[in-house]
Amino acid sequence: MLNHFQALLDAIPDLLFEVGLDGRIYDFHSPRTELLAMPAEQFLGKRIAEVLPAATAAICMGAIEEAARLGRSSGAVYSLELPIGTRWFELSVSAIAPEAGSDGNPRFVFLSRDVSFRIQAEEEMRIAAAAFESEQGMFITDADTTILKSNRAFTRITGYGKEEVLGMTPRIFSSGRHGPGFFATLWTSLVSNGSWQGEIWNKRKNGETYPQWMSIHAVRDARGDTSNYVASFSDISLLKTAEEQIESLAFSDALTSLPNRRHLIVKMQQVLQSPDDQSHGALAVVDMDDFKSLNETVGQAWGDQVLQQVAQRLSACLTGKESLARIGGDSFALLLPNQGLDAPEAQRHTEQVVDRMLAALRLPHLLAGANHHRTASIGVVMFDGAGEQDIEDLLKRSELATHQAKATGRNNFRFFDPKMQSDLHARIALVNDLRDAIAKQEFQLLFQPQVTQNRDWTGAEALLRWNHPVRGYVPTTTFIALAEETGLIIPLGDWVMDAACEQLAQWAGHAVLCDLTLSVNVSALQFQQGDFVAQTMAVLARTGARPDRLKMELTESLMVADMECTIGKMHALREAGVRFSLDDFGTGFSSLSHLKRLPLDQLKIDQSFVRNILTDNNDAAIAKMVIALGQSMGLEVMAEGVESADQCTALVALGCQSFQGYLFSPPVQGQAFEALALHTQAANCA
Repeated sequence: MLNHFQALLDAIPDLLFEVGLDGRIYDFHSPRTELLAMPAEQFLGKRIAEVLPAATAAICMGAIEEAARLGRSSGAVYSLELPIGTRWFELSVSAIAPEAGSDGNPRFVFLSRDVSFRIQAEEEMRIAAAAFESEQGMFITDADTTILKSNRAFTRITGYGKEEVLGMTPRIFSSGRHGPGFFATLWTSLVSNGSWQGEIWNKRKNGETYPQWMSIHAVRDARGDTSNYVASFSDISLLKTAEEQIESLAFSDALTSLPNRRHLIVKMQQVLQSPDDQSHGALAVVDMDDFKSLNETVGQAWGDQVLQQVAQRLSACLTGKESLARIGGDSFALLLPNQGLDAPEAQRHTEQVVDRMLAALRLPHLLAGANHHRTASIGVVMFDGAGEQDIEDLLKRSELATHQAKATGRNNFRFFDPKMQSDLHARIALVNDLRDAIAKQEFQLLFQPQVTQNRDWTGAEALLRWNHPVRGYVPTTTFIALAEETGLIIPLGDWVMDAACEQLAQWAGHAVLCDLTLSVNVSALQFQQGDFVAQTMAVLARTGARPDRLKMELTESLMVADMECTIGKMHALREAGVRFSLDDFGTGFSSLSHLKRLPLDQLKIDQSFVRNILTDNNDAAIAKMVIALGQSMGLEVMAEGVESADQCTALVALGCQSFQGYLFSPPVQGQAFEALALHTQAANCA
């Protein structure tokens, strides 16, 4: 019988102790020794407070005291840190008959059961329950997708109550926006991966369709078979709306509501990557002519209205398959795909569209009760759907064609010609060479004498020449115009002024050249620099050149700039002794009211009038008018470009007394100029 009782005791997996009222341990039964804080043999004779942590010992002693006080079993739950980890125990304490103890003190049976797995399961259930009632909608189905349970967020989002969906399948939410392929992919993921997540459009109880972000997970049983599906989802309607707004801002122009440059590029990618029947297409860039002056005249607000009207007119020219975008301040682009399989035919179709656009843009714009007329220039590049095309290259080519349209009179269009590209590359190369030449000082000054009708020398004009190491002599008209366009005229003009003043300083010690003036061409851009006067005075001081021997040749373009500033600078330099000549007079649009305010010393008749003075009565009349005007204003008048004695005789007859041109000498280098001056003086004295 005793053996049978021992077998039953050994079958109990719980820890059993016999303890006294003071917590002393008298006996024990511990089949799971890994749950003991120390070897069981070390418990005997010790109190609970000696073998357990203070907090745990206090819980155990409290249960013993309660059992003694109430005369029945008591219990408690405590945790214990063991080498195998934290374990949770359920404690049950029962009193033994008083005579059980040899000392007559009450004894207690102390039973401690490991309930760690139960505690963990309960905790997981609490967490799962809290998660199930989260802000995300959730529902659980069986293996056949029959809905078993849903949460409150599910009802809030879908409008369906929990009872309404019990026994139903998720098909009741179907919006009809997804085809069989969508759901086939979803189920493939669930079967192979055990989960799926993505965007899906479903339908609420009231029939409204809306986007969800959904995650579905398969729950498998011990055999590995799917027993349930758990779906969680959130309503992403606001997110989708925000995305659409962001996309609208990213791909639309706020002023005109047209697609912007980024959207155009995306559309071009689609067209070029998926050509329709290998047909030809076109890209046209529309750029308003002189739009800046409109903003300056009527204000930007009215200018914006014009751009909106332009967008409406261009849109009205579309037939449906084209794509129109605003790609810059006053620039638009039109993508015309599928213009035809035949290249000439495609070009004819494109011309028809462009002609309609130009005609629409020529119509007046009504602003503040007045009509304002605007025109545009359009550049077009054709592309072949069968060939590989670079989008940025197409845009550059069409913009290049637009520039060509402007250069040939505006209010028209031009197709891109490969020669435009080669001309552009050549121009870029020349600009780079010009920039290097300024840095390396590859230029030189030549000097052409200026004489009286008796051929006495009064001065010279400094003429710039560029002898490129590879290109050879670059025409002055070519690189000066390029320097003006690029702003390189400023450092180039600084070099010319330095070199000219150094030459004047050298001539000051020469008996024949010391009284000559030296004329230097100054560009309007250079003269308009804020520090031009101070910089000029610094050059004169550094070189030692006499200011009264320096003559600046200005052009009429200065008169259309800041007139008061121009006059102020001229007077400041004039007070120092610098002289001024108005070059190429008659070729611009000089205002006589402005002309009389300038502190000038000389007018120069442009060589274009001198060239045909013997054969063209109009040129002769203009030359006569300039001479008379100069005399009436007390100014010296010089004719440039004089190449024949007959021209000189005709000019003298009109009253001109100063001359410059190949009749007297071509432009020559410094040493040759000195030698020519000596020779001329000797000849005049003979």
